[in-house]
Amino acid sequence: MSRIGKLPVEFAADINVSANGNVITFAKGKNSVDLDTKGNVAFTLEGNILNFATLSEAKAHRAFWGTYRALAQNIVVGLTTGYTKQLEINGVGYRAAVQGQVLNLQLGFSHDINYELPESLEASVEKNVITLKSHDKQKLGQVAAEIRSFRPPEPYKGKGVKYIEEHIVRKAGKTSKK
Repeated sequence: MSRIGKLPVEFAADINVSANGNVITFAKGKNSVDLDTKGNVAFTLEGNILNFATLSEAKAHRAFWGTYRALAQNIVVGLTTGYTKQLEINGVGYRAAVQGQVLNLQLGFSHDINYELPESLEASVEKNVITLKSHDKQKLGQVAAEIRSFRPPEPYKGKGVKYIEEHIVRKAGKTSKK
């Protein structure tokens, strides 16, 4: 029995929620997000509350019940407060700059990396910290992971791109033979 699936998804009055078949549409201002349940769960929309229910007691349907409820909650939180991820750049000569929707990274390669940001994402750079903001939690995490993958932090000096809250386990360097 899903404990998450039982909870209702409550949303503010300024978020418009509509259902069309198996697709739930959440809209606020210029942002609109669709959640396609693909017929895996039943849902009811009553005022400012969205409830999910299983189609049967099959294990897959019970798993979808909690998953789609969590996805709907993430969409509502994203539209009301938004999500933020911060990446830190460590290394001599490593820099980042934002020009429009392009993130320019200098990470010690012979060339710059120009990363095209999706439309729903905003980026800002302050010293060696890249701040990414979006209403879409999945897209934000994917973009942050792709930026980190250009130069993951190495374990000896910690050079590279890492999440702010990430802890790098350091290794001891070579020792001379005595």
